[in-house]
Amino acid sequence: MKKPATVDIPAQAKESPEAEVLLKVTGLAKHFPITKGLIRRQVGAVKAVDGLDFDVRRGETLGIVGESGCGKSTMGRLITRLLEPTGGSIEFEGKDITHLGVSGMRPLRRDVQMIFQDPYGSLNPRHTVGTIVSAPFRLQKVTPEGGLKAEVQRLLSLVGLNPEHYNRYPHEFSGGQRQRIGIARALALKPKLVVADEPVSALDVSIQAQVVNLLDDLQDELGLTYVIIAHDLSVIRHVSDRIAVMYLGKIVELADNKGLYGAPMHPYTTALMSAVPVPDPRRRGAKSGRILLKGDVPSPISPPSGCRFHTRCWKATQICATKEPPLLALKPGHQVACHHPENAPDQAPGDQPLPGAADAVAKATE
Repeated sequence: MKKPATVDIPAQAKESPEAEVLLKVTGLAKHFPITKGLIRRQVGAVKAVDGLDFDVRRGETLGIVGESGCGKSTMGRLITRLLEPTGGSIEFEGKDITHLGVSGMRPLRRDVQMIFQDPYGSLNPRHTVGTIVSAPFRLQKVTPEGGLKAEVQRLLSLVGLNPEHYNRYPHEFSGGQRQRIGIARALALKPKLVVADEPVSALDVSIQAQVVNLLDDLQDELGLTYVIIAHDLSVIRHVSDRIAVMYLGKIVELADNKGLYGAPMHPYTTALMSAVPVPDPRRRGAKSGRILLKGDVPSPISPPSGCRFHTRCWKATQICATKEPPLLALKPGHQVACHHPENAPDQAPGDQPLPGAADAVAKATE
């Protein structure tokens, strides 16, 4: 019991100098108010993000995974300051940007950019590709060397599009090509941090790999730092150095790629991993070992007490229902918020199981 308590900060973070941390998030929260009646009296709140602690190091890719509705996209909009946080702090290159207004954020917009999920809704259909990609230069009053048109055409070529399509409109492009236009716009001012909100989920599967490989190549070429939000574990595994698993507004596990996929500690992560399909025809008809969680994700309006996953967890005990587990590093660089982790010492041995916990899950046989 004493050993985990002495390593509550990941060894990975200790080894990395503070100057290498590009973005630091502490206690980040976003609660959307629920109002009622003519005077719009607040009667509750949707706790979309409810206390996140993590950092992003320069040059790395941090992947964020979790079920729909767990707060991933809200978190992405908070760290790019498209939404105002309810609580917590956001530091970028050591500067507190938590409550900067529009004028205060304007200089930082060059360094922090976002790639949106919907390549159809994020591009103005009335503007040409040239106008869309050149918008950051006009808004920041930047004149690139060689002229605006030449720079936009260079960016289009960089993301694999024909520079001659400068005067075309978004409706003339496919979904994958539109997402490339969005990537070109995000990279126009050479940002230090790019937040990609499910950049391939709206695309055809045959195009997804091309866009993922493009993001990888651009990171190597331009020295970018990514926060990539996705629900596809296969995509996240391919692109991420470290991965944070979110459940109902909280980070339940944070580890490097190899550690998370090789030995996941949180039961929720284990269940997610079991759902990843294995494209092996030799396993057809064999038992899959998939873990099926019973019940729905609880409402973020009134999340469960203690550990938020205890209502769907087969390992839940009395302490899980009353005490929220802290996010601790049980191995160097591997943090988990769980009283009874997998592949690690039990943090609350001997605690009484919750009634019905064993029935919270079923093993799939096909």
